[in-house]
Amino acid sequence: MKTITDFPHKIQEIEDLGIVLSDGCRLSARVWMPQDASANPVPAVLEYIPYRKRDGTTPRDELMHPYVAAHGYATVRVDMRGTGESDGLMADEYTPQELADACEVIAWLAAQDWCSGSVGMMGKSWGGFNCLQTAFLQPPALKAVISVCASTDRFASDIHYRGGTLLGENFGWGVVMLSFSSRPADPALRPDWRKDWLVRLNAEPWLAPRWLALQETGDYWKHGSVSEDYSRMTVPVLSFGGWADNYMNAVSELVSNVPAPAKGIVGPWVHQYPHMAVPGPAIGFLQLALRWWDRWLKGVDNGAQDDPAYRAYMLHSAPPDASAKHRVGHWLAEAEWPSRRVARRVLTLGVAAPSAGGRLPPDPRGYLGTDNGVMAVQIATPQHLGLHTGEFFPMGLNAEMPGDQRWDDAMSVCFDTAPLAATMDLLGAARLRLTLSSNRALTFVVARLCDVAPDGSSVRIAHGMLNLCHRDSMAHPAAMVPGQSVDIGFDIDQMAYRLAPGHCLRLALSNSYWPFIWPSPEPAVLTLTGGSLDLPVHQGSTAEWDPPQAQATPAFAHRVVRQGSHARRIETDLITGQVALICEDDGGDVENLVHGLISGETMSEIWAIHPDDPLCARAVHSWEQRISRGDWRVKTLAEAEMTSTPTHLVTKARLRAWDGEDLIFERAFEDRVERRFV
Repeated sequence: MKTITDFPHKIQEIEDLGIVLSDGCRLSARVWMPQDASANPVPAVLEYIPYRKRDGTTPRDELMHPYVAAHGYATVRVDMRGTGESDGLMADEYTPQELADACEVIAWLAAQDWCSGSVGMMGKSWGGFNCLQTAFLQPPALKAVISVCASTDRFASDIHYRGGTLLGENFGWGVVMLSFSSRPADPALRPDWRKDWLVRLNAEPWLAPRWLALQETGDYWKHGSVSEDYSRMTVPVLSFGGWADNYMNAVSELVSNVPAPAKGIVGPWVHQYPHMAVPGPAIGFLQLALRWWDRWLKGVDNGAQDDPAYRAYMLHSAPPDASAKHRVGHWLAEAEWPSRRVARRVLTLGVAAPSAGGRLPPDPRGYLGTDNGVMAVQIATPQHLGLHTGEFFPMGLNAEMPGDQRWDDAMSVCFDTAPLAATMDLLGAARLRLTLSSNRALTFVVARLCDVAPDGSSVRIAHGMLNLCHRDSMAHPAAMVPGQSVDIGFDIDQMAYRLAPGHCLRLALSNSYWPFIWPSPEPAVLTLTGGSLDLPVHQGSTAEWDPPQAQATPAFAHRVVRQGSHARRIETDLITGQVALICEDDGGDVENLVHGLISGETMSEIWAIHPDDPLCARAVHSWEQRISRGDWRVKTLAEAEMTSTPTHLVTKARLRAWDGEDLIFERAFEDRVERRFV
């Protein structure tokens, strides 16, 4: 990433600008704008998130917002109600209050003498969600949005549920938010910080059980899901995603359905902004953002509306690497999406030779079959399958991306093509159809598409999953009738992938996926009697887009007070047979040399299970937050555990807070949620 210091405009920074809402709540904003903005008003670009502008997002804020401001914008980084230095309390994610506040902030910005009246909104993850959700509400001054790593459907494709399956990170994210929102305001900006802190702590919600109880699409999940009515998306949308992230599907959904001008870009990246993300290549996100803002906020006729509808980095076959710094591939550009250059190719799951009708023969493990399809193939995979899946949203290089899949493949039911005689390019989402029955009422199926090299190594291209209770409806699930055969279908995630000659395409099926998916209450046996895989095969392409190189403003002035450390390992207890994935992330401590705040965090996660017993699944997480300056120091510790019984999901949590050496707050939570469909 190239550091830029020469810009068209000199800028000024406002460290703490108060935006007072109609109910008297003051939101704290950090603002960068051209020095002459009051005389020559400029459009405003809002980023509105709960992650604390004073310390939490400072490193990335400093790389982005001054850059955009120095090109003639007012960039406004707002802490949401109840976070950072803002007043109020935060009750949940994407609440009506949060979005109403966003609309008020946009109107307030548009009315300032330094603003031209046009406002854009951008963000990643939470900010990517709420800029789409705010656009859905159509505030008059909002003229365009840029959404990075987000979702259009809060139930079907967020961190809580996927295909109706309960994600392990539903619990993990609950612990993260319990920790993140437990921190106080900075006394340098809030003299009443301690009083405000105690009010926040006493109102702190433990959200995991709330989400656990909502096991089907309903009003709660529909709120904030822009897919409920795409016709309301009337402002231009530029959407970014990453193949190493689990929010890649939103890009296609938005480009395919939003009636306003909508463009999508998907790269090889983890859950980060594209100019600072791994695996490389990173791209000039800020230049692309400026092109979007210039067109829709300033009215510059730069042709952004005519850019390709969908630009994607097509990954090429490469050895598996859970900490990949770079992925080999090329950029393609589709003028329209869905692409006319993609044809569907249907492969049947069966035992016939690959040359006979394009069938995928099952992995040779003694299964019986006929030329007409699979016959009585059983899927009953060990509960610890999935340990090489990686994080739901990996953030960096600490083995958080999918690793070599051969170990999980060995426990799955696999169907392979013959070694390819030529390259095969896949672009889009594959569709899987299966005919199966279950011996249990509650169960799920997971499909992974993998690139298998001649040496046996296996790279996950994409995955998809379906809770079989949701086989007919996400809103009205129904338990499986044991022994009754059903026909199901579901999409595997969007992909852009080129398989090399000599490699095989593998479909791996399982009914366990720990810890990505919380296990069913009983080990199930699925009997598969037929199926097909509908592939999106691209006609082939060469490099079609040369994105700008990544640029940013200088990094924030800081000093590393204490170096961090990271570990990720799998442990097997040779006595009990229990297997655990252990993640430890000590971020160290860093001092901001501008205002002197020292902040740091330490996290640990244990995901333990026995291969034969889903009811021994156990997640234990701990998050410590530290903030200090001089003699002032505070700390919070959030600890939580999740287990389950045949009938209930059980969570326990404890939040503690210290002012110096004094424990000033402690609260425990314990909840039991009925397992209706998971």
